[in-house]
Amino acid sequence: MSISSGSILKSLYVIGALLLVSLPAAAQYGLVDGYVLGPDGKAFQGAVINFDKMDSKAHTETKSDKKGYFVLGALAIGDYRVTVTVDGQLRDKRDYYHVSPGKQTATQGNSALALIFNLKAPEVIAAEIKKEAEKEGTAPGSDEKAKARAAAEESRKALMDSYAQGREALDNKKYDVAVESLTKASVLDPKQAAVWSSLADAYMGVARAQRSSEAAPTYQKAYDAFAKAIELAPTNAGNFNNFALALAASNKMDEAKTNLAKAIELDPAGAGKYHYNLGAFLMNASQNDAATDEFRKSVAADPNYAESWFYLGSMLAGKSTVDASGKMVPPEGTVDALQKYLTLKPDGPNAAPAKDLIGALGSKVDTTFKDPNAKPATKKGK
Repeated sequence: MSISSGSILKSLYVIGALLLVSLPAAAQYGLVDGYVLGPDGKAFQGAVINFDKMDSKAHTETKSDKKGYFVLGALAIGDYRVTVTVDGQLRDKRDYYHVSPGKQTATQGNSALALIFNLKAPEVIAAEIKKEAEKEGTAPGSDEKAKARAAAEESRKALMDSYAQGREALDNKKYDVAVESLTKASVLDPKQAAVWSSLADAYMGVARAQRSSEAAPTYQKAYDAFAKAIELAPTNAGNFNNFALALAASNKMDEAKTNLAKAIELDPAGAGKYHYNLGAFLMNASQNDAATDEFRKSVAADPNYAESWFYLGSMLAGKSTVDASGKMVPPEGTVDALQKYLTLKPDGPNAAPAKDLIGALGSKVDTTFKDPNAKPATKKGK
């Protein structure tokens, strides 16, 4: 028979509360890495790579190492102006570089998304800047073009202001305000994927607060906005992942899994995270069997994804039975999954609930924790 032990139910209740609190923070930052190559095509050391966010004054910089490699973590998602300088001189630049949630493409030369800079001679950069100035009307004697440039700059500022206001409202869960500001931004420039992605999130927030009978049209607006973002940025795995979660909210699971598969195709290294995200959503929607399946897929893709081990174990624990002698019998793999979490994160935020569940199931917690990535010890003299 199915078990309804108070200790297990209490633990699962705490687990659900923890999950609801922890979900939103997962996808707010991105990691960017890449390479700087000199005019000779070889790795260039010591170049300064500057990231300036286009909707704020946020500035971050780093330097390339002896292999030309650079890396920046915890960059807020959004569009950046990226410049590369050597001894204070501009040597290359990239406007509207979009940072998505999670790790960006980092394989040198293997993808159009790889952030690779080929340094140009100072005089070449100066000529390019002059040519851009003449084209945009900022060169001396270009009054009409200057007026056009001023108008374009004013429009760009309005776009950035509307986008920033929309993002702020979205972060503060003022979804109606976010929809208004982001819709304005989408009209000012319909070709900004970040605007459409944020607008989709705003519509999802509005839909979740509506009655089920009223929410369908709002969900459809969110889907349309996600589709537009994907059309503009077809290699952005984060957009496919978010679209999958939105579709799951309307129980469109086949479409959700199709989009999730696309996210994994674009970002295989993120498969564990993407399956976890969908599993967490399904768990909060009380679709426990489907959630368990996603957590299994998460740990199959990434055996070191600790949180998926924990929630897999907690989902299985809820299916425990009692035998004729009154002993609790959890499904195969339940305690192993919880123990795996403790092995990976012995002091993690879910360590106490994991231990409680193991104890409630009549097992002992293994206190001999080992690093799953550690190399086997070798004997001296070998």
